[in-house]
Amino acid sequence: MPRTGIYPGTFDPVTNGHIDIISRATRVVDQLIIGVAINAGKGPLFSLEERVAMVEYEISKLPDGAGECVSVKPFEGLLTDLAVSHDASLIVRGLRAVSDFEYEFQMTGMNRRLNSDVETVFLTASEKHQFISSALVKEICSMGGDISHFVTSNVRERLLKKYL
Repeated sequence: MPRTGIYPGTFDPVTNGHIDIISRATRVVDQLIIGVAINAGKGPLFSLEERVAMVEYEISKLPDGAGECVSVKPFEGLLTDLAVSHDASLIVRGLRAVSDFEYEFQMTGMNRRLNSDVETVFLTASEKHQFISSALVKEICSMGGDISHFVTSNVRERLLKKYL
């Protein structure tokens, strides 16, 4: 039976760190669903449609056909419900620092209580991506800083259009 995993997030915007986790997660699962959270409470800069389109574009650029086993699904509500609706047995989460672990540990415990059949696996960020966050990328861009090391050229152009 194929193993399906879900990598959830807001992806506002998708960063090189996200792309790294997506690429590496494709080696752990047969099918990977990128769950783009609606999460209006976070006040995203990009619309849901824009975020989905950005992630889909970046997946199409993954090397060695890695993107062929990846799909993008917008979702609202419980992550465990999304997992059940797509027969996913794994939730993939990226960890950048120890501070991420505390939050993720709590979320993993809650998800396990909601559905003990869905496991969470953590992938640590690659050394060159450990400090990248969507929030920091947006802040740097809004102040005219160079974000070309943190996002792809496609995402950079979209961000520049938002802030110009």
